[in-house]
Amino acid sequence: MNPLVVLAKTAIAEFVKHKKKLSAPQDLPEDMKQQAGVFVSLKKEGQLRGCIGTFLPTAKNIHQEIVKNAIAAATEDPRFEPVRADELDALTYSVDVLSSPEKVSGIEDLDTKKYGIIVSKGYQRGLLLPDLEGVDTVEDQIRITKMKAGINPYDNDVDIYRFTVTRYK
Repeated sequence: MNPLVVLAKTAIAEFVKHKKKLSAPQDLPEDMKQQAGVFVSLKKEGQLRGCIGTFLPTAKNIHQEIVKNAIAAATEDPRFEPVRADELDALTYSVDVLSSPEKVSGIEDLDTKKYGIIVSKGYQRGLLLPDLEGVDTVEDQIRITKMKAGINPYDNDVDIYRFTVTRYK
């Protein structure tokens, strides 16, 4: 299992069982010292069980970003009840580390398999990760992301940004 996924799994177990938040070790690996947006997703029996993330970094490093978002995915995703200790062994975990978003000029710059997108209008903003089951066209990706943001799906006066992810399972 990838070290980033092990970190997410350990952070959730410590918090769910003991209400303790992991702190970063003194000898943090170089790849965890960087800053990046991170999404942590949990599945149980193949079904989504929690997913929380940040598209821009909000913590000092990737280690802290993963710990914060892993705990939030397990305990604060409004779509689900908080994860219970008796569920921990049944969960599968993935960690997505995001590149910095870049504004696109049109849909020809997008690819549902390669890029996630952020759609924004004023204070409304929605994000959709790339390569999601059931999201087969760029038009679907934009429509779903607009709906997540509370933007009318027919409103074309929006800003669209793309980003890549490195997914760890």
